[in-house]
Amino acid sequence: MSSGEKTTAGPVAMAYYAKASSVKPPLIANENAFLGDVSCSTDSDKPMSAGFYRLEKGTPLVYEYNYHEMKIIIEGSFDISDETGTKAHGVAGDVFYFPAGSKITFTTEDFGLAFYTGQRARDSA
Repeated sequence: MSSGEKTTAGPVAMAYYAKASSVKPPLIANENAFLGDVSCSTDSDKPMSAGFYRLEKGTPLVYEYNYHEMKIIIEGSFDISDETGTKAHGVAGDVFYFPAGSKITFTTEDFGLAFYTGQRARDSA
């Protein structure tokens, strides 16, 4: 075996989070923006976090990403725009990629729920 190969002591277990999308994430901003990490990697070089983001009707959330993130809308809808003028009305099944450095504005007519995966450590959003 060469010095660059990794070895494992045995099988590595998966993680399972039953009905995770039914738990309302914690409030993170304003009166209507909720976000919570469900699972995070332990890789310190390339961390990865995943969880749910919910926005309810009310104050728009403006967020500047310092990491790469992808979101898939699973319920409701979002109106999403960036500083370049790009705008989209996202509904269930739509996928968004937010590169590091992008400044994104999220709004909704009612509510939106999205699953995200970001290249960041746990609770560092």
